[in-house]
Amino acid sequence: IDRIKTLDKEEKKIFGREINHLKIWTEEKLKVLKQYYEDEAKKQRELASWIDITMPGKIPLTGKKHPITQTLEEIIRIFASLGFSVAEGPDIETDYYNFEALNIPDDHPARDMQDTFYIKKGVVLRTHTSPVQIRVMESQLPPVKIIAPGAVYRCDSDVSHTPMFHQVEGLMVDRHVRFSDLKGILSIFVQEMFGSNTPLRF
Repeated sequence: IDRIKTLDKEEKKIFGREINHLKIWTEEKLKVLKQYYEDEAKKQRELASWIDITMPGKIPLTGKKHPITQTLEEIIRIFASLGFSVAEGPDIETDYYNFEALNIPDDHPARDMQDTFYIKKGVVLRTHTSPVQIRVMESQLPPVKIIAPGAVYRCDSDVSHTPMFHQVEGLMVDRHVRFSDLKGILSIFVQEMFGSNTPLRF
């Protein structure tokens, strides 16, 4: 700095011009270096994510139907082959459909709080699929030939019970329907579901 102070006007011009050239040269070099390192970083990223398209692909894991769903579908298939149709109803039921219309009186143990999930007075989570039978019989005249599969809910919880489980029940109303029809249908179902050699006793 002391040396610059001793320069005359012309020398200061030359010095300033050289400083400007140095500044431009430095900026250009820095620009080139910056581009170089950006290109190198891009190459490293590309190498890290490089895919060899000649390698065999990975087979993606696909979902499967839940065993309960598979079982219900098989049950429905068997009964459909016997001429039954599927009827469904709501999981949340009124006291009328869940108990009263099925001749379950007010003092029946199934109505107790420890057995039934009450949502509010007169409204419950269905304890069986039997309300579906009532709804079907209200909506159509015989002949009736239905099964009612679905989830049901009871206040049970131990090693052999859960609060929610699945049930399938059937209803057949027609002229000349006998207990032998029930026995035949159940025999066919068991043999179809578990194999023709399954022993069966009534």
